[in-house]
Amino acid sequence: MEKQLTIHDINTGDRAEYSKTISEANVYGFADITGDFNPLHVDEEYAKQTRFGARISHGALLAGLVSTVVGMKLPGPGALYASQSLSFLKPVFIGDTITASAEVIRKIEDRNRIVLKTRCINQNGDAVAEGESVLLPSKS
Repeated sequence: MEKQLTIHDINTGDRAEYSKTISEANVYGFADITGDFNPLHVDEEYAKQTRFGARISHGALLAGLVSTVVGMKLPGPGALYASQSLSFLKPVFIGDTITASAEVIRKIEDRNRIVLKTRCINQNGDAVAEGESVLLPSKS
């Protein structure tokens, strides 16, 4: 398990990331967990007829990658999500490698909160999602 960081261990500019190649199994697994079987994600023939030309990942799966960064690395275990905003900028296709990152942009020590700029980029360096997270680091 990663070290539990407290507000005192964290500095503005601290950064962490997590990379994952999105597989067909990931997309079907996410659909199974959430019940979101939109044919854009799970039906190749349907998706070929859309503006994307192929199946795309659920946008919320990207939010899950951000959750991995903040829940496991920065601030890490014991931290609680207060909020997450995320704008989806480009589609993510099966086989894309996505790197989710979080960077501390503000500390609110008296409320035990940190604000992080979050971003997901694909293997080509294109931003596919951007947003902001507020977390409460572990108190121990």
